[in-house]
Amino acid sequence: MFSELLKRAEDQLSRRLPFVIYRKPNSKLVKVILQRDDQLHHALDYTEKGFVFAPFDSAAPVVLIPLEEVLNAQFTTRKIPTFEVEKKVHGNVREKKEHLELVKQGVQYIHKGYLDKVVLSRKITIDCEEPPLKIFEKLISTYTDAFCYLWYHPKIGMWLGATPEILLRTENNDLITMSLAGTQPCAPNKNPVWGQKELDEQLMVTNYITNVLKGQVTKIRVHGVESVRAGSLWHLRTKITAAYDNNLGKVLKALHPTPAVCGMPLSVSQDFIREYENYNREYYTGFLGELNLEAVIERNSNGKNRETKSYGTIKPKTELFVNLRCMQMVDGKTLIYVGGGITKDSIPEKEWEETIVKSKTILGILAKNQF
Repeated sequence: MFSELLKRAEDQLSRRLPFVIYRKPNSKLVKVILQRDDQLHHALDYTEKGFVFAPFDSAAPVVLIPLEEVLNAQFTTRKIPTFEVEKKVHGNVREKKEHLELVKQGVQYIHKGYLDKVVLSRKITIDCEEPPLKIFEKLISTYTDAFCYLWYHPKIGMWLGATPEILLRTENNDLITMSLAGTQPCAPNKNPVWGQKELDEQLMVTNYITNVLKGQVTKIRVHGVESVRAGSLWHLRTKITAAYDNNLGKVLKALHPTPAVCGMPLSVSQDFIREYENYNREYYTGFLGELNLEAVIERNSNGKNRETKSYGTIKPKTELFVNLRCMQMVDGKTLIYVGGGITKDSIPEKEWEETIVKSKTILGILAKNQF
């Protein structure tokens, strides 16, 4: 039962032992992976099995929670009351001024030809005394179409999130990745209308991903651009499929970080972020998820051979998500991370408003201690 799953996670937390509890998009199955000691494990070559948690800095170690104990249970979505976010959360004049100046600086670098795009972010700090697992319950009820998680390691900290973006999915040497860019709030009974700025940004990310993958994979296919909904927001998304040959580490090194969370050119945008964002992103805009977990791949069968329907083959499957729409819990404070892609057409005031829109659902969840 789901309640028993929560009790095991609560016990793990009280004993200060690592665990992750999560639910995949559009699924009712909640999983928890429990580690028996507080040792800090790392993914060294991506042949390991477990749950990985990677920082934004691609040169930093990737944390691994190994498959020592895995439990799962079904969860029934509950109706969550919504609350207006207090104006003072977004009314900090100093924070707004700093973000507007940051965006202006980014636009200037783009017009000077140093950058094509840069992703700039900020963090919102609020007081929150609500139990983390109660917040997780709210996340999985509110973000039914996102990857929702609560991740904890006593030597790293606690993170929660609800991310709409897949970094990659592999199964039986087939690979799926996606480019995601553009954001606008959902309007009742209306499909999104995208401007040229969002369309250009989406194409830029798609082209970059296909180019960096060319030396690592084969049979690349770029699918059409589509509008996808994540909570109360619309995004532009393009699916990219390919075949790969057991070189997952090289593929991840080529993909992370993507322009959707960093910018182009990659090294210049990384340098800009380090110099001007004025804080360490840590695991925000990193990636997380299942690494080489075994899954049953059903064999093709037909009516003439019923026997083949009764079994399949066991294949390792990896499913990783970009760590967006996330928060970090530190000493009674909750840090909420939000950002957006800056291009030559970006207007600082509108970029500020986009960060507000992106933070509203999580802030609304934390606004009242009710369920």
